[in-house]
Amino acid sequence: MAVRRRRRARPVLSTVVPGGPRGVALPPPSELELSRRAWRRSRARRSTLVALASTLVFAVVAYLAVTRSPGWPRVQATFFSPSVALESLPDIARGLLVNLQVLVVGGLLVLLVGLGIAALRTLRGPALAPLRFLATAYVDLFRGMPLIIVLYLVGFGFPALGLQGVPTSPFVLGTAAIVLVYSAYVAEVFRAGIESVHPSQRAAARSLGLTHRQTMRIVVLPQALRTVTPALLNDFVALQKDVGLISVLGAVDAVRSAQIQVGQSFNFTPYVVAGLLFVLLAVPSARLADAVTARARRRQQSGSLL
Repeated sequence: MAVRRRRRARPVLSTVVPGGPRGVALPPPSELELSRRAWRRSRARRSTLVALASTLVFAVVAYLAVTRSPGWPRVQATFFSPSVALESLPDIARGLLVNLQVLVVGGLLVLLVGLGIAALRTLRGPALAPLRFLATAYVDLFRGMPLIIVLYLVGFGFPALGLQGVPTSPFVLGTAAIVLVYSAYVAEVFRAGIESVHPSQRAAARSLGLTHRQTMRIVVLPQALRTVTPALLNDFVALQKDVGLISVLGAVDAVRSAQIQVGQSFNFTPYVVAGLLFVLLAVPSARLADAVTARARRRQQSGSLL
């Protein structure tokens, strides 16, 4: 009696689609889908080449227009002198360390103060109306006042009071003024993120027995922070350049060091050097903000949770 042999099932190739459910094997793409993907890749390569070519053409035209202008030799000697740039670079770099210290300390304080103000603005209940009013008045005041005016008021007004224990350091006063202004902006960013969380999340947390503080800490704030991270990074990029304004209080930062060099050489190249250092400082943060924004957009489009 012949014994029938079992035929092994041939393995089926499967493809996992990004953003799809985990552990679910999908059939391989069809020939039409493969042709579409190849067309998209070719179109992307073509777009990249066209963009590169147009950028090079624009750069060449701009370079020729600037360098062939009648006043270019005078501008080059006044603003783009290599010898003056190398001579002033060490002092400006040391001044940039002061800006970095203000950036780190001020950035952390801005996050804490801004989160606290946002929490006050989202309080509920008629008994807490005075706190909400004060938080709203703070945001309206410091969002509408220019940073340079706040620097003058804090930097020269507080020492003029003559109070015992009031700091007179330009570093401390400049950081305090920056924190006052940027906390108002960051508070609104946090408030928008908190209010974007659906009320059912709070209701579900309270039904489980969580207090208001526990609900904010465990349920609301994690979701809000993921939502507002791109906006916070954009504010951080703006903060990186605004820390240079503390030079108006006498702090010897990068801008003040460049001003001293300009006063000695009557050449404006140190200002260009300081500006380039600030640009180099801001570019990585700007690219990080773009990457986080693009990642959040892809996750939203794929239907995953933020």
